[in-house]
Amino acid sequence: MEQKTFALNDIVEMKKQHPCGTNAWKVIRVGADIRIKCEGCGHSVMLPRREFTKKMKRVISSAQ
Repeated sequence: MEQKTFALNDIVEMKKQHPCGTNAWKVIRVGADIRIKCEGCGHSVMLPRREFTKKMKRVISSAQ
């Protein structure tokens, strides 16, 4: 299976859309849990790393 790579401050696209209408999220914490913040409304969610990698579709833009 392909390893998904992401880093702090990357903008990622999730498989499901947020209720506010966007599916772009900014990674704001990386560790055993990943905290992401919605780019549309600013809501933040913390997910276990395994669940996050299953729900993440792709990296839209890197933080470099």
